[in-house]
Amino acid sequence: MGIKIAVSGKGGVGKTTLAALVSRDLARRGRRVIAVDADPVANLGAALGIAGDAAPTPISELREIIAERTGAQPGTFGGFFRMNPRVDDIPDRFTVRVAGIRLIVMGTVEKGGSGCVCPESVLLKSLVQHLLLSEDDAVVMDMEAGIEHLGRATARAVDVLLIVVDPGARSHAAARKIRELAADIGIETVRVVGNRVRSERERGAIAAALPGFDILGFLPEDDAVREADRCATLPYPDLAAAPKELDDIVDALLKLER
Repeated sequence: MGIKIAVSGKGGVGKTTLAALVSRDLARRGRRVIAVDADPVANLGAALGIAGDAAPTPISELREIIAERTGAQPGTFGGFFRMNPRVDDIPDRFTVRVAGIRLIVMGTVEKGGSGCVCPESVLLKSLVQHLLLSEDDAVVMDMEAGIEHLGRATARAVDVLLIVVDPGARSHAAARKIRELAADIGIETVRVVGNRVRSERERGAIAAALPGFDILGFLPEDDAVREADRCATLPYPDLAAAPKELDDIVDALLKLER
């Protein structure tokens, strides 16, 4: 089984960029990689160098597939539908390939109420379970600012939950909350990457704000990454130009592979 990495963190800390860089670094090492955009604000494709019009259709928008597999029309709530729809063919049919990486976009689900169950959410949860439990490829999942796509059924399949923080206090508070949520569903291996760090002082501030967290490393503030994010383009087209710290972080992640 390839390593399974879930990437989370407060919005704006650079988690999507890091998820893309980790995916590309794994692919450069010869790993087969599935990059999963599970953030409602889907930007992972751009961070991988995929133009917007070339990005895959979000799974939540595949109305015919959802209806076929669950036995219910998307947008309906309650009622009867299959809770274990077939999803094993979706990674091959509804992904876009780039540089040895398959990108899959989950999309969003319009919820009809707190705790609702709908065909779209059932299919997405089944797909996440399949990706984490059945796929042999490495999986890098770019989460929203939390772990909403994960549940107890899939938590044990996650090799590591990687929380991205920056020097800001709000990102540290989010990291503490995310770790609490992870513990609630049984994710034991949680690591932190400090991003957009400009000095040793900021490194120390992050470490001091997160006692008890295992910090894998720090990535420096880089105008090239900021410009790529602003223009929705590929950061470090030549991955060799990326900071050496990226290789060190991926090395540390691979040591957690089961």
